[in-house]
Amino acid sequence: MSDAPTAAQVRDAAAEVADPGLALGQAAFFQARPGGYGEGDEFLGIRVPVQRKLAKGFRGIGPDQVVELLDSPVHEHRLIALFILRQEFDTELRGGGDGRGWVDLYLDAVRRGRVNNWDLVDSSADPVLGEYCRRTGELDLILRHARDDDLWRRRVGIIATFAPIKRGDATALLAVAPLVRDDRRDLIQKAFGWMLREVGKRVDATVLLGYLDDNAARMGRTALSYALEHRTPDERAHYRALR
Repeated sequence: MSDAPTAAQVRDAAAEVADPGLALGQAAFFQARPGGYGEGDEFLGIRVPVQRKLAKGFRGIGPDQVVELLDSPVHEHRLIALFILRQEFDTELRGGGDGRGWVDLYLDAVRRGRVNNWDLVDSSADPVLGEYCRRTGELDLILRHARDDDLWRRRVGIIATFAPIKRGDATALLAVAPLVRDDRRDLIQKAFGWMLREVGKRVDATVLLGYLDDNAARMGRTALSYALEHRTPDERAHYRALR
């Protein structure tokens, strides 16, 4: 009999630290109300650092058990599953593998709508899909998501560019930019502006400013504001005046 951890054990561990009072606040914060971007999500009330700690206790869990957690209607089950997926992917990379099996599992979860809130995307797209594409050069996997009209798949495509940005390479984001620049949805604007800001911080400020020279006039206010957060007051005033 296998001693590998199971999804049921993860769910039991999560239930032990659940806080119903906190769950109410989380449901409001992540817009689980009818018509909200998180409509239908259920919450246990577990803070993110606790979820990260729980995930570390389930190393070696099988892919099928991760899928079972990702299929849960409970938000924390899915986030813990993504933390586990990320650590198993990292373990495989450290062992000399390419992690493709975990990436395929992740891509399937994204396709099926199981990575469906901004925290789920932001905790996984960069360290899983982004890191895989950075290592393999498979930029089309990122572009495919950025082209998608679905809110979460598009955000996955944007946030995945963070992995190469952290290594000083803005190529992926600059390829994604024309696909997302005109999307005025708030969660796309914020993600796009955030990645542009990080290009200025981690790659080269001239790359950011060069992009803004050509595109600031057509960017949404939110994306532009995020992109300019670390710029001088004069630079912020200049680029905002171009709109």
